[in-house]
Amino acid sequence: MKSLIALLAAATVASTAFAANTVEKLPSGVVVEHLKQGTGPQPTAEDIVRVNYRGTLANGTEFDSSAKHGGPATFPLGQVIPCWTQGVQKMRVGGKAKLTCPAATAYGDRAVGPIPPNSDLTFEVELIGIGK
Repeated sequence: MKSLIALLAAATVASTAFAANTVEKLPSGVVVEHLKQGTGPQPTAEDIVRVNYRGTLANGTEFDSSAKHGGPATFPLGQVIPCWTQGVQKMRVGGKAKLTCPAATAYGDRAVGPIPPNSDLTFEVELIGIGK
């Protein structure tokens, strides 16, 4: 009987290790889907973060990426669109997430470069590091 309980416990641990990605919906409507859990610290809005990212429109068209700019981007987390400020604070260094940003948490009714007004945006973000 003990070995059966141990076997069931091991199976439960193994199945949770391969569970579906965790998804958080924030009060603002931002959705954070954790693709890979990080093990490092979580940033605050006052931190400077270093990330790799890829941004797409609702139709899947890529409008920007850190790769287009030669590698990781570094910026103050509190000085970007609200979706990023809110979503990246839910990540840990070493993690990857998909941020789904309602237009109100992105650029709202403003057109920015190739992004039309009132666009919902999606970002794949890898949090590489945090500074102050």
